[in-house]
Amino acid sequence: MTATLPELRQAVIDSVRTIAPEADFEALDPRRPMREELDIDSFDFLNVLIELHGRTGVEIPEADYGKVGTLEALLAYLAQRLDLR
Repeated sequence: MTATLPELRQAVIDSVRTIAPEADFEALDPRRPMREELDIDSFDFLNVLIELHGRTGVEIPEADYGKVGTLEALLAYLAQRLDLR
């Protein structure tokens, strides 16, 4: 996937909305844990990551799940893997 940072953020939002359509991204603090902010469980979060893989082509291994817990961290992780600057 070749994308800009805003497009990458939209891919995350779209992925979350397939799992949690009621998610309010306007109220989300990008530095707080997404699971808490969006009130989703670990299974739903895993489904978000799977959906993101389909949208971006970036596979996030289980060992890295702790690195992508916030929106800010997830976007940074994806941007690095996609070599976005």
